[in-house]
Amino acid sequence: MTLSANTDRLPNGSPLITRRFFLAILFALLGGLLLNVASPALSLWPAVFPAIALILISLWGRSFWAGTLLGAVGGASFWFTHISWLTLYLGPIPWSALAGVMTLWFALFGGAIAFTTRILGTVLHDKPRTRFIVLSIAVAGLWIAREQISGAWPYGGFAWGRVALTQADSPLGSLASWLGFAGLGFVMVWAVSLTLAVWNTYSDKILRREPLVTGTRIALIAPALGVVLLMAVPSFSLKVQGTARIAGVQGNSDSAIFADRKPGDSLNAHFQATLPIIDEDVDLLVWPENASDLDPNRVPEAAKILDALSQHMGVPIVVGTITAEDDRYFNSALVWETGKGVTAQYDKKHPVPFAEYMPNRDFFHALVPDLVDLVQLEYTPGERSPVMPVAGFSAGVAICFDIVDDALARQMVQEGAEFILAPTNNADFGDTDQSVQQLAIAQLRAIETGRAVVNVSTVGTSAIILPNGTMKERLIPFTADTMIYDVPRVTGSTPAMLWGEHLALAVSILGYFGFAAAIYFPLAGFFKRRSPQKG
Repeated sequence: MTLSANTDRLPNGSPLITRRFFLAILFALLGGLLLNVASPALSLWPAVFPAIALILISLWGRSFWAGTLLGAVGGASFWFTHISWLTLYLGPIPWSALAGVMTLWFALFGGAIAFTTRILGTVLHDKPRTRFIVLSIAVAGLWIAREQISGAWPYGGFAWGRVALTQADSPLGSLASWLGFAGLGFVMVWAVSLTLAVWNTYSDKILRREPLVTGTRIALIAPALGVVLLMAVPSFSLKVQGTARIAGVQGNSDSAIFADRKPGDSLNAHFQATLPIIDEDVDLLVWPENASDLDPNRVPEAAKILDALSQHMGVPIVVGTITAEDDRYFNSALVWETGKGVTAQYDKKHPVPFAEYMPNRDFFHALVPDLVDLVQLEYTPGERSPVMPVAGFSAGVAICFDIVDDALARQMVQEGAEFILAPTNNADFGDTDQSVQQLAIAQLRAIETGRAVVNVSTVGTSAIILPNGTMKERLIPFTADTMIYDVPRVTGSTPAMLWGEHLALAVSILGYFGFAAAIYFPLAGFFKRRSPQKG
């Protein structure tokens, strides 16, 4: 059986969901914009479901190249708005480049989804039950496969903007502790794709007036009912073995890349912001990424300030600074104790390309030399364990962009982190959505790992997040302030930490397998027609 490139109906007579191409473009555009509405800062999380639906409706049953174009429209409308904060200091070129790469992934997988639904929808037209199950799983698998690959490549990927991240404040977010980010995202997309697959398979029966309640109508609303029921699932709870009283400091320092500041300004800002709590009884003091713009290992004046503060408070300080080792530079978090200096260190595993290091410097310098020359230091990816001993506790550490790394989260849990410290510097993005998008990732990461996250920023948004995702002690951005909380210390692993990685791989493989099957059937038919007929 063949499928004409211009047909508006599948061979079984069921209409394609959107027959007019200009409507498909409009749906893809609106879907991408609505996906951003579901994300922070607006955080209208229910909007993610119609957003996914509009994008999938635009793709369903199209040719590969039509799906690629529509995927590009949906991807561009989402990514160019979602990361518009990148233009604040760096201008339009990095923003266009990153949004363009992410749009390209959206386009390629849009083509794959369109092609898969078209071909498998035709091949399985005589097996309606198999058809809607296979199509819905393949579509959801391809969506998550795109998120997985774009979050890993190129240059370490950009694991931002995943659909699961819209659910940080949603009752559905608790599923992250059971399924992980990818598993939660798969459930969300599958619920939508299953609804669309049922509609596209049984639309004629669903639209009949009598009887009112039919199996097909039940099947149509079953995914939505399933999502509602899943909202009642609580997050997985781990054993609490005590608390750590942690103080976090937001210094409101002028720490942006192009800030006109003097050496030591950031260190002094965080020292001054700490003074109001200097006599508080705490176990640990946490300063953000780049809080000390002078490395206390190399600058005695910085060491004296940290020594005096640590001695007066009687606690170690976790402080962010830039360290040097031979000719290599690291974005580091140090544990500093008076009289001892550095007792533990973690180096950021994911320096940000085109900001903290310049990949393929010669190539990009030939294109945009002025922009490339702004990146002076080449930060080296860290190799130290993300779990540090501090104040008698085991603290996981994720510096800024590290918080998006699923593998790093698993490593922290496997190596015994009792809570997670997430020092960051959001000063380069001003009062944009970037900091709250990052905070949402930290919030869902707390649920996924079952561990409290202390998110401390130079300028905000700083907050203490409990293992169930509840936000505590959230500070107002761009104010010098502090937060103190008895953070629960937990042991063990959530189901997401045990099987989330395997689940992400499995659902991605299902998507790839569906696409491979869609490629196989036309090829098999082609070679069958070309083979000589015996007669």
